[in-house]
Amino acid sequence: MIGPYLDAFVPAFGLLALGAVLKRRLLRDDAVWAGIEKLIFWVLLPSLLVVAIGSVRLGEVPIFGMMAAIWAALGIGTVVSVWLSRRFGQPHKSMTSVLMGGIRFNNLVGFAIAGAMFGLPGLALGGLATGMIVPFVQVVTTTAFALGDGGRVRPWRLLKQLALNPLILACVVGFAVAGLGGLPVGVRPLMETLGRASVALGLLAVGAALTLGALTDRVALQLWTAALKLVAVPGLTLLFCMGLGLDSLATAMAVLFMALPTASSSYVMARAMGGDAPLMAAITSSQHLLSVITLPLWLLVVQAAMGGR
Repeated sequence: MIGPYLDAFVPAFGLLALGAVLKRRLLRDDAVWAGIEKLIFWVLLPSLLVVAIGSVRLGEVPIFGMMAAIWAALGIGTVVSVWLSRRFGQPHKSMTSVLMGGIRFNNLVGFAIAGAMFGLPGLALGGLATGMIVPFVQVVTTTAFALGDGGRVRPWRLLKQLALNPLILACVVGFAVAGLGGLPVGVRPLMETLGRASVALGLLAVGAALTLGALTDRVALQLWTAALKLVAVPGLTLLFCMGLGLDSLATAMAVLFMALPTASSSYVMARAMGGDAPLMAAITSSQHLLSVITLPLWLLVVQAAMGGR
């Protein structure tokens, strides 16, 4: 029984470790990794999402049940993240980092594990989960930054940012492709090849971005944020999925993608938008380290909880 787990998790976390080594030993130029990240964000990962979502038969999957479970858990995670930062006496800019640590997710790790353990059906439902998480998270985090320092939310600017987000666009295209019956002949293999490249390159880039030296920054706050993101939020998702009667695969994918550590791009976002970048680097690194333990455990918990369904 241990073989499938090793096949799924050793490559995923092995690539993270390799990325960290490459950044420090071979590819030290930040510009190299910046170019790789841009390629992943604008081309490779959107291709993976289009293929994954586009292969779904929309009438046969519990779209609204997954959406209800995921959005309910994200809503609670948002409220608790804000409360947690206030409880630790953090200013607004630090609150945005705690918030991103509480609800953002590294979908590249999720796709690597989903594909290894559940094949194409897992990738398809993982794509659906991503299509539900990304818009919620983008709206909440963009709004949180806009409210900083007495700012106000500009609806049209927010809508523009959402409309131009390549991941959201890919989700929309994926749903349209699914409704039309799938990608045309010749195009699908091309998109699949690009999508597969996103996982390996993406995990290497995530590993390169991790900063172990930041782990000593506000350790208690890091641990509480990790407990929220890696334990409480996926736990709530599991309870909601079970309460809504979702099948085992849909539940496993919803929980897996909600149990992922925060996105490595959160640090870039914090630095660009006036957040607490050092705290964000610490949260990102600690969550990826802790997820080596929590992600396999969550799949075992889901398997045990859904064993009779």
